[in-house]
Amino acid sequence: MDKKEELLQDVIIKFAGDSGDGMQLTGSQFTNNTALLGIDLATFPDFPAEIRAPIGTLPGVSGFQLHFSSNRVFTPGDAYDVLVAMNAAALKVNIRNLKKGGKIIANTDGFDTKNLRLANYADGVNPLEDGSLDNYEVIKIDVTKLTREALKDFQGLGTKEKDRSKNMFVLGFVYWMYNRSLDSTITFLKEKFGKNEAILESNLKVLNAGYYYGETTETFSARYKVQKAIMPAGVYRSIMGNQALAYGLIAASVKSGLPLFVGTYPITPASDILHELSKHKNFGIKTFQAEDEIAGIASAIGASYGGNIGVTTTSGPGMALKTEAMGLAVMLEIPLVICNVQRGGPSTGLPTKTEQSDLLQAYYGRNGECPMPVIASSTSSDCFDTAFEAVRIAVQHMTPVILLSDGFIANGAEPWRFPQTEDLPTIEVKFKTQLDEGEESFLPYKRDEKLARPWAVPGTAGLENRIGGLEKQDKTGNVNYEPENHEIMVKLRQAKVDKIADYIPEQKLDSGPEKGKILVVGWGSTYGAIKSAVLELQQQGHSVSHAHIRYLRPFPKNLGEILNN
Repeated sequence: MDKKEELLQDVIIKFAGDSGDGMQLTGSQFTNNTALLGIDLATFPDFPAEIRAPIGTLPGVSGFQLHFSSNRVFTPGDAYDVLVAMNAAALKVNIRNLKKGGKIIANTDGFDTKNLRLANYADGVNPLEDGSLDNYEVIKIDVTKLTREALKDFQGLGTKEKDRSKNMFVLGFVYWMYNRSLDSTITFLKEKFGKNEAILESNLKVLNAGYYYGETTETFSARYKVQKAIMPAGVYRSIMGNQALAYGLIAASVKSGLPLFVGTYPITPASDILHELSKHKNFGIKTFQAEDEIAGIASAIGASYGGNIGVTTTSGPGMALKTEAMGLAVMLEIPLVICNVQRGGPSTGLPTKTEQSDLLQAYYGRNGECPMPVIASSTSSDCFDTAFEAVRIAVQHMTPVILLSDGFIANGAEPWRFPQTEDLPTIEVKFKTQLDEGEESFLPYKRDEKLARPWAVPGTAGLENRIGGLEKQDKTGNVNYEPENHEIMVKLRQAKVDKIADYIPEQKLDSGPEKGKILVVGWGSTYGAIKSAVLELQQQGHSVSHAHIRYLRPFPKNLGEILNN
């Protein structure tokens, strides 16, 4: 049956189910397919905090939200147009965010008596049958039954193995619904399961079954299509923030000619940076999973002292554990990048939920006068540029740098235009290899015009010097306890960070008039929400501007001028 095609400008879809239902994979595959078509998008994966919450319960619901549009997209959106609910719990958790008249694609097998009880529905109540969903368009599909039916001839697979493919049925159906090709996911499945023919063929079979179910059923009278968005020319791919951050570190390593060493300890939501970097040993990257947070940063400090780009990654609780070693890096004045992918706190807090609440920790969370530059990513793709910039500042100013990201942009995805290597700025590296003319001995804390001290790799003849966390004497680097010297060094360390303002771009307005009635100032992952709200107000004729700050310490030199306007 031929079905008409309806053009849509904007769609928000939420895939939701139990943690074992494969909704993250379904969402990421649909996202990659969307990005390849040149459609703008933003995503928001939502994970349970528990390692394995009880199956079918409300805490165990895993979701993946995707906003895609033929216009520019800045957030994953608020209310959904489509909700895919693999069980009763997924419906109950997400129904409040579905637009009136929105579509619910419900796996009826997930609404049996057991699942309804686990989702805390009253005895005898089934939302698919009691009329409570009359304000929505409900598409009932027994995904589990149809998946098993598609695989009835696969003798080598048990029922559990067959049921693991049901997310491919949903994906195939949604591909049909939005008039998409299956090719990108077919390629993905062949690469992932190429060595296991039975698993590969079963997933391909179910993917096609979902697609053809949409083709042959009378579920919809129309299919939908979202056209390509108008974006700057270039080659795009979908990228998550942690991936982009890893690629930015790799690019900085290549442009500087310095080897990259990552010493870290796994923690949600930062672990994927380590996972991604460990895949790229062809760039000479060394990754070290230490026994704890302190050992992770200590190894990175050692690598930096030895002439590498030292990087450590963490989240809020791990940041607290690293503070003493961060003070050592400030005392040594060596290049180090500390990536804090923030999450909800305090303490263990909300491991899988986002929050950008560690700014004051980044500013002041160390003993003594211990200044560090702080920069923050604003979007998933911006993580690439921010990571590159963090390395540039660290190397050229001989200082540890804190890079703030958060769980929202770390796990969210958006289109990313591949940068050209020649467009990336050069990162100049100056190693000290010999004494300056007239010097009788090496002065490890003698400073250049940036107030940066020389970087001397251990083992360089004639440049031996004392290291450690005790206060250093100005210029000589010897241990010194005199109050006058301590005051000099405290002021020098602060002045060096302040001077970075001379070497970073001036603040620009993201949108709006230079002089107006209202200026909205933000930082971090609030970018998309602020930008969307400001653009809406501007379209209504309001005098509103938006400035988003990347450089949080020191601030750009002209920030005060912009605020005064």
